[in-house]
Amino acid sequence: MDSTAVAAAHPNIALIKYWGNRDDSLRLPQNNSISMTLAGLHTVTRVRFHDGLPSDAIVLHGRPATGEARQRVVRHLDLVRQLAGLSARAEVLSANDFPTGAGLASSASAFAALTVAATHAAGLHLSTADLSRLARRGSGSACRSILGGIVEWTAGLDDQTSYAVPLAPAEHWPVVDVVAVVSTAEKDVGSSEGHRLAASSPLQAARLRGVEARLAACRAAIHQRDFPALATVVEQDSDLMHAVMETSTPPLRYRLPSSLALMSAVQGWRAAGWAVCYTLDAGPNVHCLCPAAQAPAVEQRLMSMAGVLRVFSAAIGAEARTLAESDPLTGLL
Repeated sequence: MDSTAVAAAHPNIALIKYWGNRDDSLRLPQNNSISMTLAGLHTVTRVRFHDGLPSDAIVLHGRPATGEARQRVVRHLDLVRQLAGLSARAEVLSANDFPTGAGLASSASAFAALTVAATHAAGLHLSTADLSRLARRGSGSACRSILGGIVEWTAGLDDQTSYAVPLAPAEHWPVVDVVAVVSTAEKDVGSSEGHRLAASSPLQAARLRGVEARLAACRAAIHQRDFPALATVVEQDSDLMHAVMETSTPPLRYRLPSSLALMSAVQGWRAAGWAVCYTLDAGPNVHCLCPAAQAPAVEQRLMSMAGVLRVFSAAIGAEARTLAESDPLTGLL
């Protein structure tokens, strides 16, 4: 066979976090999570299955993939081959237009794009739920990047019941994520290993005991478009996740002094009447959520802060999708 497909996907920012698995091999999480898909940030991936290839050829961000990065992609391709009944090896080209491995959910968009491109190239026609389940196997949070808008990943009980579902469409609430980049360095310890360390923290059990209440509060804030309520639960959940990380064995200290300074500043701005709150994924960069009308002012304020390298804004984005070869986004490859 000789079949090619190209796909694009967006990263997402978790409002209620995923941290820790019940099953590491299937990436079944210990709790539900809620996220918003981020427009304007892309992973673009081309997959070509070809009978003449002796092995999978994988190029990520312009360089041949090696080690565990390569093996993760190969394992994911194996899942697609198993579903499609294929033996053909694949050529994979993938690139982002935002920093990789710095807490900007690059693995989420990467495996969402790989899932969509590989399944289409293999001739599979999967439902959104099935694509979400499959993407989860590559990177847990990738199951959320299959969908657009605001979504909830249902933890489920097994492989079949753990996938993301829509919570609100993009147009429901014009919230923007203004990202303050304080580092573009790749993490010393990636999220996959971090999930395995979560149980070593004495705080993980307490975080999980309160998660249902935080999920309910977040859902209600989203449905009612209640920003003060959203700010309270989003900041608390982010702080709890990082407390678990920082008390794991060994500890994971993703937040930098500049991250902490920004978090304090954001709380001060909110006390002064601004509608803005912070959240951080597994990295040092600070995501500042605010209504769209306030985003330019938040951007300007963040740019004046010490330690901030770059600021960009992302509205709520769309689902992962296939691209025509003529699409301008394929120029990333």
